[in-house]
Amino acid sequence: MRDEPTRMSSANLDLVRSINAAWERGDWSSAQWADPDIDFVVVDGPTPGSWKGLAGTAHAFRDWLSAWDEYRVETDDYRELDDERVLALTRSTAHGKAGALVVGQLRARGAVLYHLSGGKVTRLVYYWDRERALADVGLAPNTGS
Repeated sequence: MRDEPTRMSSANLDLVRSINAAWERGDWSSAQWADPDIDFVVVDGPTPGSWKGLAGTAHAFRDWLSAWDEYRVETDDYRELDDERVLALTRSTAHGKAGALVVGQLRARGAVLYHLSGGKVTRLVYYWDRERALADVGLAPNTGS
């Protein structure tokens, strides 16, 4: 169950919602939201690693998306942690491919941690394991989410 909002949305929360809305539509084309020196980190899952800057982040996204058919992400909830961080709780699904052969299916309940400053995302941290993300930011897992 989601908590009812107790205050108006912040500019950071609005920005994160707009990024995730585009990703939910399958639109990965914009990087206007990203700081030129963005840090992109994948904490766990099939391809953990870190990349620096717009070019590095774009390369990581292209590599990831090219490995899957029908990659979809949906956002279950947003948690505004403080004035500089927003956590989006996500679900991802996809079919893996190797050439024309479908090799497996992905289903993940993860999270994306956005660090923001000056209206830009300065650090993007992707978690495949939602409970790990919640623990890393000091929140207890929400049973039933």
